Amino acid sequence: MVEKKWVVLGTGGTIAGVGQDELAHTSYTAGRLGVERLLSALPAAADWSGRLELEQLAQVDSKDMSAAVWAVLARAVARLLDRQDVQGIVITHGTDTLEETAFFLHTLLAPLKPVVLTCAMRPATALGADGPQNLLDALTVAAEPRARGVLVVCAGRVLGPLDAQKVHPYRLDALSAGDAGVIAYVEGGQVRQLRAWPEGRARRHLLERLDRPWPRVPVILGHALAQEWVVEALVSQGAQGLVLACPGNGSVHQDLLAALQSAQACGVRVVRTSRCPLGRMVGLSQEPLPFWSELSAVKARIALSLDLMEAQP
Repeated sequence: MVEKKWVVLGTGGTIAGVGQDELAHTSYTAGRLGVERLLSALPAAADWSGRLELEQLAQVDSKDMSAAVWAVLARAVARLLDRQDVQGIVITHGTDTLEETAFFLHTLLAPLKPVVLTCAMRPATALGADGPQNLLDALTVAAEPRARGVLVVCAGRVLGPLDAQKVHPYRLDALSAGDAGVIAYVEGGQVRQLRAWPEGRARRHLLERLDRPWPRVPVILGHALAQEWVVEALVSQGAQGLVLACPGNGSVHQDLLAALQSAQACGVRVVRTSRCPLGRMVGLSQEPLPFWSELSAVKARIALSLDLMEAQP
């Protein structure tokens, strides 16, 4: 019989942050503590004795997340998913770009085991630090027999990779699933599931391409007084794709449209998303610019980048 194992991967973030004193909630350095130190703060750590493996992959503030760290993380997760004894994976991560890392891993790996990202809004040395409870909840979800896919756990809520987004700069429940709703709650050490676990189509063949320079895919914000020179400047600097975060239901400023269509005619991939945090674009034609209704701009940028990466010879 194969002994069940769970693996905790550390990447840094506020959950591993150290403040100037125990009251520091905003003045701190992210990513200073290792994952072993984080686990030692859990009152229930002894319950996991002998069943946890710990790996420190990076110690970065997630605002500085890089392609290099993503490549290391994706390959580590893929390697662990292939191990028969590993039942689930927990990743500690900063909140600023957690939603992007979750979507990246979901799009690339679409795991059949739970891969749970968790975080904190207060550093580990703060009075009332939220990291230990979030980490314990993440382990609880990773051990849930029915759980699968890339998941985000924060403040007792389990969010999906398509829906999770940071919506508040300092509140403890800073992550939300919007009107899609949470997948589950963690309550008293139990998982209460409300909707289906995330599924997808894995693109593991792209793992070998992650060391290449990523395609240049900037995000353009649609707004009043928008001007075409932004598009022209980005194309002149080698943009291979453009993601337009449109106001409302996919509206495109008249001064941007011609420039975007010109870029499209030159072989630049252009997609529309909405900058609205809730709802989805409806009733639109894919002409003159295709739209990705269910993705935020930052997630559409990842999806488009991976599409372009896949198309490379």
